[in-house]
Amino acid sequence: MLNRRHIRIKVMQSIYAMHQHQSDQLDKEEKFLFQSIENTQDLYLLLLSALVEIKKKEELYIAIASKKHLATKEERNPSLQFVHNKVLMALASSDALEQALEERKIKNWQQNDDIILYLIESIKASALYQNYMKKTDSSFEEDRDFIANLYTEVIAPSEKLYDYLEDHKLTWLDDLPGINTLILKQIKQLKSETDPILIPKVYKDEDDKDFVKNLFRKTVLNEVELAKEYVDKTPNWDVERIAEIDTIILKMAICELLKFPSIPTKVTINEYLEIAKEYSTPKSSIFINGILDNLVKEFEKDKRLTKSGRGLL
Repeated sequence: MLNRRHIRIKVMQSIYAMHQHQSDQLDKEEKFLFQSIENTQDLYLLLLSALVEIKKKEELYIAIASKKHLATKEERNPSLQFVHNKVLMALASSDALEQALEERKIKNWQQNDDIILYLIESIKASALYQNYMKKTDSSFEEDRDFIANLYTEVIAPSEKLYDYLEDHKLTWLDDLPGINTLILKQIKQLKSETDPILIPKVYKDEDDKDFVKNLFRKTVLNEVELAKEYVDKTPNWDVERIAEIDTIILKMAICELLKFPSIPTKVTINEYLEIAKEYSTPKSSIFINGILDNLVKEFEKDKRLTKSGRGLL
């Protein structure tokens, strides 16, 4: 579920939080870091299950409306095009999804059905929905594309959903773009209603989980030494005025360069430059690139940059 860049971001945020709280409780902060990463799975399950809850709520509305004493013709003979969407039906009948929701105790929508009802209103107001409902029948591909577009254009951009997620767990906001991309990719990859709904693991493998711990600990425990590597490499910058997030990015990057021999130098530099572009000031990536470029040359000259492993073949 998480790629290495997402892991680096999580570690960076945890180190920044340590600085802000002036905390020196490494074990406690590490536990919070791993919990933050585990929470991304809850966000994924919550958003994916929103599609199931939308289907269930609409089915309930149709059933109640059809039994009204003064039901209209449309209410007595409603279109089931939406609730019979093949992708929604596959999600609703997925044992893997249901089991994961039970294991993680994800019951948010039962307690906050106003969010689901709001999403249903937004869906029904969209031209996408109205055009889809004109169909009397649709192929799996059409159903899949409709749900993918619905998620992209209506559900993911919903401000009410965003506000709920922000209030519920602040750390989810940084995870949201990646999780939305993952769900959309998963929907688009479905070939038929019989395709199993696979619930991805938090980590690709144990190496990634070890990477979290090692990057966090090796950076935090060596911050003073890592800072010495760049402190005299900033002649045109006042060290005291360098953005704190930039100093953390630099320390993490230097830590990777010197203490993670299996990660290629170019990968490390590119990853942290992209993180700087997204999380720091507009000029940060230029500043960081200049320092890292000079440091790499120095490390190579002094034969301190020892890289080996399958990633370098």
